[in-house]
Amino acid sequence: MNALVKGGRTNTLGFVIRLLGGIPFLFIGYRLYGVEEMGRFASAVVVVELFALICALGEKRGLAQRLTQGAQEHGVKRTNLVYDAMLASLCMSVIVVTLLAIFPFPIFPSGTSGRWDMLIIGAIPAFALTEILLAAQAYRFDIATTVRARAIVEPWTRSLAVVAFFFIPALRDGGVALAYLAAVYAALLTAAWPFLRTYGRPKGWRPNPQDLTKLVGQASPLAGADVIERGTRLMDIFLLGLFTSPTAVGIYYFAKEIASLPQKLKTSFEPVLSPVITKNLKTGNYAAIASQVQQVGFWIIALQLGIALALAIPGEAVMGLGGPAIVGGTAALALLLIAEAVASMAVVSEGVLVYIAKKRNLGISIGVIILQAVLTVTFILLARHWELDEGYLAGGAAMALLLALGFSSLVKALLLKSLLKAPVGNLRWALVWASAAAVLVGQVAILLPEWAELAFGIPAIIGVYGWIIWTRGFGPEDRVLFSKSKAPSGDESVAPPVS
Repeated sequence: MNALVKGGRTNTLGFVIRLLGGIPFLFIGYRLYGVEEMGRFASAVVVVELFALICALGEKRGLAQRLTQGAQEHGVKRTNLVYDAMLASLCMSVIVVTLLAIFPFPIFPSGTSGRWDMLIIGAIPAFALTEILLAAQAYRFDIATTVRARAIVEPWTRSLAVVAFFFIPALRDGGVALAYLAAVYAALLTAAWPFLRTYGRPKGWRPNPQDLTKLVGQASPLAGADVIERGTRLMDIFLLGLFTSPTAVGIYYFAKEIASLPQKLKTSFEPVLSPVITKNLKTGNYAAIASQVQQVGFWIIALQLGIALALAIPGEAVMGLGGPAIVGGTAALALLLIAEAVASMAVVSEGVLVYIAKKRNLGISIGVIILQAVLTVTFILLARHWELDEGYLAGGAAMALLLALGFSSLVKALLLKSLLKAPVGNLRWALVWASAAAVLVGQVAILLPEWAELAFGIPAIIGVYGWIIWTRGFGPEDRVLFSKSKAPSGDESVAPPVS
């Protein structure tokens, strides 16, 4: 629990920094390059990141288990196990990049806008290797490297580079893609430096093709779960790119990126949660796992719901940052923010299920992404049949995501509860009272001019929400998340959940 507290506190700070670094890229990108260009970029990024997760071989969570078990069972140095994973990932990346270079349609269904755009596929190996390096550091409970790479270097490099490339005439037509590429490689270098200091170079390392092939085979369930979990966040953009215009994709992508800011807070707990779970699994301490799932689940939803309310209530002002052309996506923004809060239980539950019920978890995830795809296409076709504008197309995709993630959270939480034979719910009544107070404050905030909504309304909403959560929802075992003192030891109980 001490490791979870330290990692959670670091990630909370990292989220704030990432928020400050990520928004400029959206604001500058949409203002300088336009909605259509950003829509094409969004269609490309979803494919690149999905293939990068395949090439990462599920090591974001699987590496912790291999490092816990493999070194003791086979006498293999942990450093060599990490390098095996990196080599296998690199080989997969070469194959994938080659195929996408030959068949680029999935990346740019609406066509490219410049000669530099195809270089974006070069981000796949860097993205995959960064996932592995960060997982290796997280195994040593070094979550600060993840914060530096993902919350500071990557978003700020992207924001600064998109401006720099715009003012270089020869590179302007591929500025957004090149900025993304530069950010991914900057994150890779940021992760590689502490990794080399922690693990060093491999010693006596002799890669065995059979071992690498076995690694890839064993990683399939975890990689599949990662791809599907991430796919539920990217499938909507991909389908919008296939069935609608780049403008609709551009509107939705802006809303999705704003909504993904609280999602980054949620997923950033995973690296430090995985080694804690694997160590308790090894000793069969299921009660401790259930307690940790409840604790971390509440931390995530408490922080995430407050951020979602603060961004959704003044939604028109937030969307207006990208320009008047995308204000029609305000409803999509609200639905996406609700979806991310609903999904928090699924993500925390899956953090355990990938170790104790891999196949069932994968089966549920496949069912969820199929459900999302069917709902997304259905809502898009209905909006087109009724001749609704791009804002409604984006809203339909957001509603499909909300329904699919809600189903995923319910089913995975019930499965985990039955396997651990202990409650895992993350809901507490304080969330209801804090949300109600935030909505009341928000109704006053939206009466202000747009600049005042953003400057004063958002802090006011977060302030009243946070005060109620702190006084009514957080017990002593929760408040250590924001304290430098150690977490309470033992099996302290958590506050009673709603159900």
